[in-house]
Amino acid sequence: MTVTVQAVPMFSDNYAWLLRDSGTGAVGIVDPADAGAVIAAIDADGGRLDTIFLTHHHGDHVAGTDEVRQRYGARVVGAAADAHRLPRLDLAVAEGDTVPFGGTTAHVIDTPGHTRGHIAFYIPDGEVLLCGDTLFSLGCGRLLEGTAGEMFASLHKLAALPGAALVCCGHEYTQSNARFALTVEPDNLALRTRAAQVDRLRAYGDRTVPSRLQAEMAENPFLRAQDAVRLGEIRAAKDRF
Repeated sequence: MTVTVQAVPMFSDNYAWLLRDSGTGAVGIVDPADAGAVIAAIDADGGRLDTIFLTHHHGDHVAGTDEVRQRYGARVVGAAADAHRLPRLDLAVAEGDTVPFGGTTAHVIDTPGHTRGHIAFYIPDGEVLLCGDTLFSLGCGRLLEGTAGEMFASLHKLAALPGAALVCCGHEYTQSNARFALTVEPDNLALRTRAAQVDRLRAYGDRTVPSRLQAEMAENPFLRAQDAVRLGEIRAAKDRF
């Protein structure tokens, strides 16, 4: 039994993530902002949806939630800390909670920094990390509501997960992130190789995610920052880039 994941492109650079539990046939969706795109993906997959997972409250992640919920009768899971600004939750969760999904479970990780109430979900069966806008391929989210210290702590939690974990993030930002990352670590051979690979993929319009956490540990300057001060410096430089 394992969980598989499929990217659902939305808007100009967003992704929702379609989850399937192979043992039970359960289906989930993460951050269904564009109801039309999500409904098309679910219907193409068989028309079943059991669970909607929300990582944070921004409209480009949650705007389609109520329409998708109404169509399929799925339950909605999100952060208790953000319940007041999320669509109505059927299950409000926090750090350390687990969410039953088919025959397996998703583990809830508090990951503030981008927003105060941001959470991530990790599903060991399939090694799927659903990290929203906390961790991007070769980047991290802007500190819109949190601090560099909070983001550093959040990334530290994610870095402790198995290296084979699939980093399923909320946006196709890898190419611009790679260009910036090379200004931070121009001599990082793994990063240079990855940047060239990303350029080739994007030249053909192909997506660059999910990546593997072990690759991010070797190439992502935000995961490689040794402390919150350094992470804050890198984030401020990225904001100006």
